Amino acid sequence: MRVAVCEDERSAQELLKKYLAEWAMQKQIPMQCSSFDNAESFLFDWEEDKNFDLLILDIEMGALNGMELAEKLRSRKEEIPILFVTGYEQYMSQGYEVAALHYLLKPLHKEKLFSVLDRLQTGNKAIEKLVIETEEETFLMPCSDIWYLEAQLHKSMLFTKKGIYRLRSNFSKAAAMLLEKNEFVQCHRSFVVNMQHLSAITKTELLLDDMTRIPISRSMQKAVQEAFKRNYGVLDLRKGEME
Repeated sequence: MRVAVCEDERSAQELLKKYLAEWAMQKQIPMQCSSFDNAESFLFDWEEDKNFDLLILDIEMGALNGMELAEKLRSRKEEIPILFVTGYEQYMSQGYEVAALHYLLKPLHKEKLFSVLDRLQTGNKAIEKLVIETEEETFLMPCSDIWYLEAQLHKSMLFTKKGIYRLRSNFSKAAAMLLEKNEFVQCHRSFVVNMQHLSAITKTELLLDDMTRIPISRSMQKAVQEAFKRNYGVLDLRKGEME
């Protein structure tokens, strides 16, 4: 679990990190906590790395306050869960306007923070994620963000909503990991596709929602069509007939 703590008061920042580490130890959940002294520094890092599961945010901070930061994120359609931890009760109504996960008042009570984290963890269990390992980093990605996997010469390339990643593992190993999930199907010796992003299927290719065309090998046509039907169901429409 990756958490960003945006808090300009160092003692409050350290207390939050202490409580987060204690909760993670109790739950036996690996946690990485990144600290930011102001909203501007968080935004700068956010442009490069958006793989956070939670943003814990103070409100009264520098030139750009926490509520303004939250509004910026929501205006960009960023869905990161936001937990406000502040000493100012008057901002509570605005917290709901930016779809905040919760609003905790200082002084912070550990039990209340743990309750919010428990609720977040329960919700995240429904979002299935995979560990993605590139040559530069290792991170979690929701299965729904993955479009397809492609073998390119000796490289294994993962195409996702957030960009294209060159994986450290070879194609066969990466494909096996994806194919353990019901929503993925191998349609060609060089392609594994997420059926959640399919819009059409023909005898020779798959058409994705973004109009990308993926080839289907002849030997895999039947298996792909059956997987497609299992995933979406079939409405049998025949000319001049209704069943």
